[in-house]
Amino acid sequence: MKLKTLVAATSFALASALTTGAHAAGTLNVAIHQDPGNWDPIATFLVSWGAVGSQVFDGLIMRTPDMKLVPGLATKWEFLDNNTKLRFTLREGVKFHNGEPFNADAVKFTFDRLLGDEGKKGPQQSNYNAIEKVVVVNANTVDFLLKNPDPVLLTKLAGYGAMIVPPKYITEKGSAYFGANPVGTGPFKFVDYKPKVSLSFERNASYWGGAPKLDNLVYRFITEPATQAAELQAGRIDVANQIPLAMIDTLKKDSKLAVQSMDGPVALAMRYNTQRGIMKNKEVRKALTMAVDRDAIIKSILLGHAKPIASFQGALSFGNDPALKPLPFNPAQAKAMLAKAGVKPGTQIQIDFRGSDSNFREVAQAVASYLQGVGIVASLKPYDTNVLLNDIIPAGKTGEMWQNQWGGWTFDYDNTAYSMYYTKQRWNPYDDDAKLNALLHTQRNTWDQAARKTTLQQIARYVADEALEMPLYSLNTIYGLNKRAKNLALPADGRFRFVDASVD
Repeated sequence: MKLKTLVAATSFALASALTTGAHAAGTLNVAIHQDPGNWDPIATFLVSWGAVGSQVFDGLIMRTPDMKLVPGLATKWEFLDNNTKLRFTLREGVKFHNGEPFNADAVKFTFDRLLGDEGKKGPQQSNYNAIEKVVVVNANTVDFLLKNPDPVLLTKLAGYGAMIVPPKYITEKGSAYFGANPVGTGPFKFVDYKPKVSLSFERNASYWGGAPKLDNLVYRFITEPATQAAELQAGRIDVANQIPLAMIDTLKKDSKLAVQSMDGPVALAMRYNTQRGIMKNKEVRKALTMAVDRDAIIKSILLGHAKPIASFQGALSFGNDPALKPLPFNPAQAKAMLAKAGVKPGTQIQIDFRGSDSNFREVAQAVASYLQGVGIVASLKPYDTNVLLNDIIPAGKTGEMWQNQWGGWTFDYDNTAYSMYYTKQRWNPYDDDAKLNALLHTQRNTWDQAARKTTLQQIARYVADEALEMPLYSLNTIYGLNKRAKNLALPADGRFRFVDASVD
């Protein structure tokens, strides 16, 4: 029997039928660029966690590669009491990998933990603050009581912090152990974790959505894109999630390999430290943005595998305003604006970036060169990614500019804008803007999607006028592939789910 993809599984009857199907023995080897260091769903926000999380965990809802929300551990859901209650009917007969039953108590435990003191330690809690509490109706039914509207809640429940976790296992073992030895209900079971080296899984033969075809799934943490490409060429990995753009044509010429490039949610910008030196002046920030030829960077460095942006989101993002245009490249006007603001030629600034990102290193060098052209001397400071994201940015210790990169996994500008611009959020160490806070609050607290879109576009225009960042581009999602790997269903957001994958 040929297994259908998980995303088509919308009933337990279908799932049960699939579990008896044949599978193709083999191991899929996948390279990802970063080890998040903790596999607890509430402990991280990184796309590299998402590349793994959906193999071991399930949410109540799942999102397919074509962006549809479908049943996961819940078979159905409905809004009640004037949209103040969200009721889930749960899938029956599901077990966690340790044999513990999945039920309403597990759902309540998951969200009590996420919204409680444990959740405060990580970055996920704020995504779910619309939930006041979870109430168990019976063993297979739960109600989410909502404090306020959250129009992106269903999408959020399909990933990251909302993944359902095992109560008994965590209570007995503790969160630290769980973070290094994850247990979920997903299609693959944890086998071994070697930090910064590899993460191994085996097939969950009793998976409710149909057992995977693969016997084993191995992730290797390979920081350098060039090394990923070399391992791909050598046949030691089947999927590379980062490869040097300059090697794409070479890889395509190899009869055993393929490259897939698609629109993705990842946006990149240079964020300005608005509390430091010349960056306190928004006209200076606009001038620096106009000093950089972002179209040339896309063409010459990214080889066309990106698209220009006017706000910190791509074209696929709900809330993107196609009428909002990037500030033009105009170094002469930039020079005049800097002179008017009293910025002297030779003024020095610092640009912080993720040192392991070789592609962005070239972008940062290009930005520095363009700024040199208008009299600004920019020094580049590379950081270990985890240090930059966990120690430098949230603590407000950046230079005048820093690499701002966001996965936008909900494909909704809210997920980006609230995290970036709302006062005292993790990624907003400097700005406190009452008007921007009010706009962000307004769009987050309505179910009216048309009204939300209007407000989100207003937020993008406001941020652009304040020049809180230099928007650079929306990056294509690019994978290097060994053709022996089949039915990968590669996602634009990097959240792999290899239930139907096989290897020759």
